[in-house]
Amino acid sequence: MYVQHLSLTDFRSYSQLEVALEPGVTVFVGQNGVGKTNIVEAIGFLGSLSSHRVSSDKPLIAFDAERALVRGRLVRGSQATSVELEINGERANRARINRANPVRARDAAGILRTVLFAPEDLALVKGDPSNRRRFLDELMVQLVPHHAGTRADYERVLKQRNALLKSLRGRRLTDAHEATLEVWDQHLAAVGSQLLHARLAVLTRLLPHIQKAYRELTDGSKVATAAYRSSLVGPVSDDDDGQAPSSAEDLGTLSIEHITERFLTTIREQRRRETERGISLVGPHRDEVELMLGRALVKGYASHGETWSMALALRLGSYYLLTDDDQTPGSTPVLILDDVFAELDTDRRERLASVVVGAEQVLVTAAVGADVPAALAGRQFEVVPGGFSEVPA
Repeated sequence: MYVQHLSLTDFRSYSQLEVALEPGVTVFVGQNGVGKTNIVEAIGFLGSLSSHRVSSDKPLIAFDAERALVRGRLVRGSQATSVELEINGERANRARINRANPVRARDAAGILRTVLFAPEDLALVKGDPSNRRRFLDELMVQLVPHHAGTRADYERVLKQRNALLKSLRGRRLTDAHEATLEVWDQHLAAVGSQLLHARLAVLTRLLPHIQKAYRELTDGSKVATAAYRSSLVGPVSDDDDGQAPSSAEDLGTLSIEHITERFLTTIREQRRRETERGISLVGPHRDEVELMLGRALVKGYASHGETWSMALALRLGSYYLLTDDDQTPGSTPVLILDDVFAELDTDRRERLASVVVGAEQVLVTAAVGADVPAALAGRQFEVVPGGFSEVPA
């Protein structure tokens, strides 16, 4: 799979940009702030429907513009598909597939598969649990696109239930309050159990690929593992103190129906605490993915090099899983390495380059061309404010 053409309108610093791309390695070189990351960010957005740099879409729209457009012509084997995403500041984003009528943006999920490496990936290991939840959810949607709806439905129900809990904070609950809460409990448990079940399934599939990637990126002396901590099993806080994870393995063996029953039981047990605090304390939005090397937690205990290796292993493991999931010729994900080599020592640069060089399309950004390993020599563009030029071979 590769992106053959990218067109941007009012996206970040570009009022208009057209980029013709090819399979193989393409390197965008330019000083910080000239817009090279904006190009690969747009391609990543086509794949994940989100940015790796910001949590909301509004910063993606150029100043004084009402919307941004990202258009891509994608080639998968012998089939070409055009996808256009309309990014709106206040309204829902829209998509056009092969120039058909507009549809919901999430209907474009899964058409382009991308795996993006960036300096921000350190937050996958060192940051709070929301970073790891988002990582798992974005991979889940690439594997099973209809889970974009599952994720959106859960966020909608959670927002409404939290608004209700906030309105009841400090008040004595009446039978009417209890009845209303019970309705929202049912909604949250129904969609939350689907999201949790999907996450557990993805992590189970991902783990052996993470372990393979970590071995390739290091000397192999330590084994990387990942464990899912669920708030249905025990409390999980965003300011985790490094305690050993509470196992969620038993949840992975349960059906969605049984997880729903566990969900409802736990919610009812937490009713008093939730109404006191005015917030939902149970559900996938409170869960954690614990990363470990051997028996030690990576967060807070691993060296800087080990932390980087784990972050790279998460991304590379995602690439292996997506490749394994669809073995149709021409279906491997597009690999994007955004300014990542400047953060790595020479050994990790070479190891990463040797692993990814065989991908159908690799897009690299760098402030200094010398940071890019020789194994990734390819077509090169020099990016300047507002545009770019190809560097003669």
